Amino acid sequence: VCLESTHLSEPERLSRMIALLTIGLCWAFRTGEWLAVQKPIVIKKHGRKARSIFRFGFDFLRRTLLNLEERQTELLQALQFLSCT
Repeated sequence: VCLESTHLSEPERLSRMIALLTIGLCWAFRTGEWLAVQKPIVIKKHGRKARSIFRFGFDFLRRTLLNLEERQTELLQALQFLSCT
């Protein structure tokens, strides 16, 4: 993604957008680490993981946020990573 395509010209708004993206990236990565401890990521024949830790966490967060009624407890667990408790 090119920052110029955002059409943000105000430094404060651009700074806020980058901060939110950073929080999202850290949240997905941290969630992926937590999930990988509970259920390790499959290792393919060539020796690499089937998915990255970020992708593992991102997919979990996406499924959870899209199915809030069914996955409230998972969301609360994932939100604990943001509060550092």
